Amino acid sequence: MWIFFILALQAMIIIAWSSLRPVRVFFDADVFRNVMTIFITYAFLNFLQATLDIILTWNALKNMKFTQWLRYFLKFFVAAVWIIVLPVSYSSSSQNPSGLVKFGTSWDLSRFFEKKRWARFQSSLWFQTLCLSFVIPPLRKKLEQSNMRIITVLIWWAQPKLFVGRGMDEDMLSVMKYTLFWIMLLISKLAFSYYVEILPLVGPTKLIMGMSIDNYQWHEFFPENETHNICVVIAIWAPIILVYFMDTQIWYAIYATLLGVIVGAVGHLGEIRTLEMLRSRFQSVPGAFSLRFWTGRDTKTKQVELDETYERNNISYFSQFWNEFINSMREEDLISDRDRDFLLIPYSSTHVSVIQWPPFLLASKIPIAVDMAKDYTKKTDDDLYKKIRSDGYMFSAVIECYETLKDIILKLLLDEDDRLAVSSICAKVERSIREETFVKEFKMSGLPSLIDKFGEFVTELQSEDGKRQSKIVNVLQDIVEIITQDVMVDGHLFPQTLQEYHVDRRQRFVNIDTSFTGNESVMGKVIRLHLLLTVKDSAINVPQNLEARRRITFFANSLFMNMPKAPKVRNMLSVSILTPYYKQDVLYSDADLNSENEDGISLLFYLTKMYPDEWANFHERLKSEGLEKDTDELICQWASYRGQTLYRTVRGMMYYWQALILQCFIESAGDIALTEGYSDKNKNLYEDAQAMADLKFTYVISSQLYGSLKSSKYARDRNCYHNILSLMLKHSSLRVAYIDETEETKDGKSHKVYSSVLVKGGIRFDEEIYRIKLPGPPTLIGEGIPENQNHAIIFTRGEALQTRDMNQDNYYEESFKMRNVLEEFRKEHNGQRKPTILGIREHIFTGSVSSLACFMSNEKTSLVTIGHRILANPLRVRFHYGHSDIFDRIFHITRGGISKASKVINLNQDIFAGFNTTLRQGFITHHEYIQVGKGHDTGMNQISLYEAKDAIGNGEQTLSRDVYRLGQRFDFYRMLSFYFTTVGFYFSSMITVLTVYVFLYGRIYVVLSGVEREILQNRNIHQSKTLEEALATQSIVQLGLLLVLPMVMEIGLEKGFRTALGDFIIMQLQLASVFFTFQLGTKAHYYGRTLLHGGSKYRPTGRGFVVFHATFADNYRRYSRSHFVKGLEILILLIVYEVYGSSYRSSHLYLFITISMWFLATSWLFAPFLFNPYGFDWQKTVDDWTDWKRWMGNRGGIGISPHKSWEFWWDEENDHLKYSNLRGKILEIILAFRFFVYQYGIVYHMDITHHNKDLLVFGLSWAALIIIFILLKASQMVSLKRQRIGTDFNLMFRILKALRFLGFLAVMTVLFVVYGLTISDLLAAIISFMPSGWAIILIAQTFKVCLKGSQLWDSVKELSRAYEYVMGLIIFLPIVILSWVPHASECQTRLLFNEAFSRGLQISMILAGKWAAYKSD
Repeated sequence: MWIFFILALQAMIIIAWSSLRPVRVFFDADVFRNVMTIFITYAFLNFLQATLDIILTWNALKNMKFTQWLRYFLKFFVAAVWIIVLPVSYSSSSQNPSGLVKFGTSWDLSRFFEKKRWARFQSSLWFQTLCLSFVIPPLRKKLEQSNMRIITVLIWWAQPKLFVGRGMDEDMLSVMKYTLFWIMLLISKLAFSYYVEILPLVGPTKLIMGMSIDNYQWHEFFPENETHNICVVIAIWAPIILVYFMDTQIWYAIYATLLGVIVGAVGHLGEIRTLEMLRSRFQSVPGAFSLRFWTGRDTKTKQVELDETYERNNISYFSQFWNEFINSMREEDLISDRDRDFLLIPYSSTHVSVIQWPPFLLASKIPIAVDMAKDYTKKTDDDLYKKIRSDGYMFSAVIECYETLKDIILKLLLDEDDRLAVSSICAKVERSIREETFVKEFKMSGLPSLIDKFGEFVTELQSEDGKRQSKIVNVLQDIVEIITQDVMVDGHLFPQTLQEYHVDRRQRFVNIDTSFTGNESVMGKVIRLHLLLTVKDSAINVPQNLEARRRITFFANSLFMNMPKAPKVRNMLSVSILTPYYKQDVLYSDADLNSENEDGISLLFYLTKMYPDEWANFHERLKSEGLEKDTDELICQWASYRGQTLYRTVRGMMYYWQALILQCFIESAGDIALTEGYSDKNKNLYEDAQAMADLKFTYVISSQLYGSLKSSKYARDRNCYHNILSLMLKHSSLRVAYIDETEETKDGKSHKVYSSVLVKGGIRFDEEIYRIKLPGPPTLIGEGIPENQNHAIIFTRGEALQTRDMNQDNYYEESFKMRNVLEEFRKEHNGQRKPTILGIREHIFTGSVSSLACFMSNEKTSLVTIGHRILANPLRVRFHYGHSDIFDRIFHITRGGISKASKVINLNQDIFAGFNTTLRQGFITHHEYIQVGKGHDTGMNQISLYEAKDAIGNGEQTLSRDVYRLGQRFDFYRMLSFYFTTVGFYFSSMITVLTVYVFLYGRIYVVLSGVEREILQNRNIHQSKTLEEALATQSIVQLGLLLVLPMVMEIGLEKGFRTALGDFIIMQLQLASVFFTFQLGTKAHYYGRTLLHGGSKYRPTGRGFVVFHATFADNYRRYSRSHFVKGLEILILLIVYEVYGSSYRSSHLYLFITISMWFLATSWLFAPFLFNPYGFDWQKTVDDWTDWKRWMGNRGGIGISPHKSWEFWWDEENDHLKYSNLRGKILEIILAFRFFVYQYGIVYHMDITHHNKDLLVFGLSWAALIIIFILLKASQMVSLKRQRIGTDFNLMFRILKALRFLGFLAVMTVLFVVYGLTISDLLAAIISFMPSGWAIILIAQTFKVCLKGSQLWDSVKELSRAYEYVMGLIIFLPIVILSWVPHASECQTRLLFNEAFSRGLQISMILAGKWAAYKSD
């Protein structure tokens, strides 16, 4: 890849230098010959690659076979031959043309064009090349998979004799898709690079190389006249070349985003994204559900599918699952009882003649129909009937209300005469409708009062008042009276008719029986009837909870996506779920919830204000279910279900088990389930379904410390054990695997024995099932999480294995789809290939906590949706990313497992499972019709730790053999996809930051050397804006726009582009660019440091809610080296350039670039405090300053942590240099030398030098710097001795201080008066000497092993402390100013928690601790 980009850059520079158009190059012999030098460059690069292969594998050569190292040395020899042959052949061809040049000059091109031979030749050549690019990969796959001896010998040169990495090529269709994707992308990238970055810069470069520069502002070692101003050319071209190598990442983001949106739209994603869209398509939802989930049902013809019985069966089947889904959301307190009643569907609608839809579709239809009838003035029923019939939901609501009321009233009446009277009224209504005389026989004006009475009637049916029966009788009598007097035209005759049947004339409708309303199904009808009759507003806001809306709309939308049909439960693939657990929160205790932080805020109070509607629903559920006695325990569970706890994860995973029981029960029950619904009353069917679910599903928690938690003396550990035990006792399918440590005595010696143990819940305690002896403690050999998974994988069962992190959740409705998604393993993709890993979509459920959580939620959502979508198809480079992917368990157990656990190199262990699968001919897909929940970090420090861990892991991936093998075995275009979607993203981030440094240091060079002043005299150079245009692309990455684009497009696809635009604007107002710019620095720092020095380690991020204030000292410890030092360096560069330079001051593009760099520096310096709760509170600021001074001044001691002492933190911060190799230390020293540029350049601009350009001036500046260091050291030693010596010598020390002060005044007076020192010189000296001192510290740190223990090392440490003090003061000063400004803290709170504000959360009240009202409740 790098060879391609280097050769393309060389060719474009040669073409641009020739001033010819790219197409004309083929017809100019000299230019074409120059372009052909790319082959010479290729030979040199190939030789360099062969050399590096030998160097990097030198230590392993002794363990290689003869054929392997012979291959390396033969490649080296052939490469060496080519770097001799090609240059010699090229140099001789310039005098004696040969080859293509001779061919081109010896023909009459005009005649060639006339016969169109050239066009045919060119088309044929390109077509053959394209065909070969598609044919070769499948052919190579066949050859690599062959074990024939002759084929093995033939491909020996291209491929080592390894099992891994063979047969990785995709089918021809897939190759065509990702090849065309990259051809289009590369054409766009190269065209942009040529016309925007390279071509406009060639002209100014020629002018600069031809200029004569004599007036330098410093001592120039290499006069530019002798080297054609090559240093200036390098300063101009270096950032452009870095942008050239980086901007492919931008083009990939653009193309991948656009293609991902297209693929998502084709896959029906986002078709139902609002409740309004759901209402419009709900009629087709039951049929779509039955089509994908109803097993054993034959495919119906179109005519049969339109049959009402078929539709009724679909709705009846769908209602079993839909109602359980709605009830699960009620159990989770996402919806209220009223919302639940609106959403439920009757299990059977046989008692009515129309299909019964959920009430949220029928709400307000009855009042609207009554108003229509009341205002109807025509004499016939036709128009009124058509109006009602045109709205299918209204028609269903009218018929259902009539028939249900008739049924309930007839069952309510005990007197046969009363029933006969009601029947006669109903017969009259039905006859008039049938004969279309309804408006003639009934008065429409009386319908509103009648409907009101019916509403009162059903209300009384629901009441539990002791006088209910008498009230019902009164309402019934009123209803009959309204019907006969106000509604019926001939109603006055109706009482006389009744008298014919009742001679005694006793009072009617008093003999009733209300006992039948105690039946659950009857009460369901009453509740449904009450909603239809009394709700006068459309239920457009049902449900009100945003999470419930999202789940309902996604579930409905997924039914129309490309989903395999579910098999019967007994025929499905069995699946196990594995969750690694260490010592995280299992269940929040009462103390955890009610303990207050330093601001007086408890976690429970925070959660109740964060989820006010769910808190209200929770209390409503307690009251309706009579659970007030267990309030404390249930509150702990309620809070735990809203955190990232194991309790929440287990509940979600056990939804799979519950869903399988439901599905198996429905399959076994048949028509009974369709009419009566799902329940556990039929014990035989329920027990059989539960047994089948136990066979098909197993959940294993790999809690490596479960044994130690069980025997621990600490209360928190014991609570974790008891909570895990309670989970096992509650869920019969839950298992816990742990590592047990025991002692055995053998031959009189005691030694430890380690075993993997599997336990399950018994009657009261856990019961051991299996015990497997281990050779040693696995978690000490490898990384914790992967070894935790590896020791427990043996206890999983079945064909499929799903890995779920402890911060993940699952949804009941999504559990229905497990059978469907497992069918993907049986489904052939791209010919004969079957998947080995199924990728699943995730939803980040922590996005509403704060603005930072919203940023990360949107970023990660775009990654796991549009990102993984395009990786799986068409790029074919999706791997495993630590998410809820489903593995082919048999495939992976026989090929090394699902987790590589080598220390350091496998820090990001998850993606290596994907690497391993791909290298062993596995196939990875991605499916978005099913989703799971996942939590993420919510605070600035948590997010930064996560990004740092990811960057470090990608640094180790870059150095791993897995990445090397994949890069070697992929074809060119698939390798591009692999690089730019894994380590290339982090490498591009590092290049982005490096571009800023290279640009600014290049500007510093031309300014301080005086070259810029000479160049500016040329107008052509002054008007050139090429450099700024190229760097503008780099600024896009700086501002985080590269990450925002996929977010906006994915939100637009799934929620609408109007919503996406609104979210984008809100994110910018919340300073999302500041956040992403800051995280860019995190990625660049830790990735670059890992490449230089290695030494990665796991960094726990914490998953709690961040409502506390991080101290200034804590932020300083975290970000000093990664952001603050670099931010101050860029700030100094910008200041020096603004002070000493004036190039392109009038250019708007240059202004944009400079602003972006100022923005970068300030973001790195102040973002942690901007996104820190209470960051600008005056009292907090004062406390932070006191805490920081205490931390800086603490000398430390034995057992002192880095959080208590600056010295220990400083030693820990430099630990990576202790384990660095010689290469890393040398590079560290070389990078440190950049800080000497300031001193070398600025001293020659000081007035005291009197324009002297001699090298002695720089030497004298070093002498002055050394004298300053000596004086500072002497002053420190005097101070230390003063502390040790008694008070008798205080007068002597005071005299010494006075003499020191007088001497300083004398020296400064001489410098000002005699040598012409000025105030500006003093400021310049500070700016020039400070970086030099920092460089000395960096260089000394690399020699820590040699210097430690000496007096010189103590001086380095004290000098570092002084620099830390200065840095802290510079950063702290703006915070003090903002803390002093009124309302700054309130604005910051509004900024941090804007997302929560939009959901009605008054976070300012939370952070201010104003919760007296809450306590009183």
